[in-house]
Amino acid sequence: MQLTHYTTNFKQQQFPITVIAEHVTNAPNIGSLFRTCDAFGVEKLVFCGNDIPLGRKMTKTSRATEKVVNYEVRESSLELIKTLKSEGYTIISLEITTTSKALHNFKIKNQQPIALIIGDENFGVTEDILNISHDILHIDMFGNNSSMNVVQATSIALYEITKQLLIN
Repeated sequence: MQLTHYTTNFKQQQFPITVIAEHVTNAPNIGSLFRTCDAFGVEKLVFCGNDIPLGRKMTKTSRATEKVVNYEVRESSLELIKTLKSEGYTIISLEITTTSKALHNFKIKNQQPIALIIGDENFGVTEDILNISHDILHIDMFGNNSSMNVVQATSIALYEITKQLLIN
C-alpha cells in the first residue's frame, strides 16, 4: 500500500547544516530549496543577494515549507561565511573546479557544523567564497552536460552529507 503525507513514519531530525544560496534568484528554485532543506532536516537556509523573490511564484514550488524551514535573507554571503568559519563551521562549496573533489569520495572528518554553499544558477559559487572553503565538491556526471540544476545538485549533496552524519 502506498503511504500518504499523513501515513508516513519518517523520523523527523535536524542536522547541523546551514545551506547558503549565493545569488540564487529563480523563484521556482528558491521554492524547491525550501522543500529540499525541509526534506533533509537542514538547520537553516540563507539566501544571499539582492531581490530574492519570496512571493507567489516561490510558494508554488515550496508547498508551504517556507513556514517550517528556518531561513533568512542577507545581502553579503562573504561576511556570513567568514563569520561561520570563525565559529568552527566546515565550509563546503558545491562547484566544479580544477581542484574540486567528487562528492562520492568525500568523507566528513569531524562533528563540526557544516555550511554548504551553492551558487548562482548561471555563474556558480564566487571565487572569493571558493578561496575560503575547506572543501570544494562536485557531482560526477556521465552525460554530455557538465552541470545540473542548482536544486538537484543541492539535493544530491544533502543526501550524501546527511547519510554520512547518520552513520557517524
